[in-house]
Amino acid sequence: PPSLRDWLGEGHLAWFILDAVEQVDLDEFFAAYRNDGWGAAAYDPAMMVAVLLYAYCRGLRSSRRIAQALEEDVGFRVVAANQQPDFRTLCRFRAEHEEALERLFVQVLRLCREAGLVKLGVAALDGTKVAASAALAANRSYKAVEEEVRRILAEAKAVDTEEDTRYGPDRRGDEMPEGLG
Repeated sequence: PPSLRDWLGEGHLAWFILDAVEQVDLDEFFAAYRNDGWGAAAYDPAMMVAVLLYAYCRGLRSSRRIAQALEEDVGFRVVAANQQPDFRTLCRFRAEHEEALERLFVQVLRLCREAGLVKLGVAALDGTKVAASAALAANRSYKAVEEEVRRILAEAKAVDTEEDTRYGPDRRGDEMPEGLG
């Protein structure tokens, strides 16, 4: 099989996300999983965190759209090590670890700032360009970053809830219409 390193350029966001997730403490995510051989195998929490972080940086909040991107987008496939958790698994992981994700995302955004990737931090918060104060205090406030992360996670939850209502809890929403398949 081809090397994933050949799929994306060296400076791609996917590589930064993978490196950042390696540097943060994920014990809180692993604590929820059994280590005694019982139960079904779970996706690696580090991979799940990286996928959600990468998706939110790219402006994707819907678990259904993230699952679709895991099949179709090279960057997502690299971040997920070519694994494809379904939308229910992504949504459940986000819901079960919402507070831990909030703390972790703030840590990762701090890493962005420390690495001199302030523009990435802004992109990670929101892809929408708006007129705003560019003062150093305005764009680096810990409280503002925390609030923005909270807003992103709330938006992801709202999008998933709305899509569950629209498509049903077990449908992704991009299935072929009946009679065409």
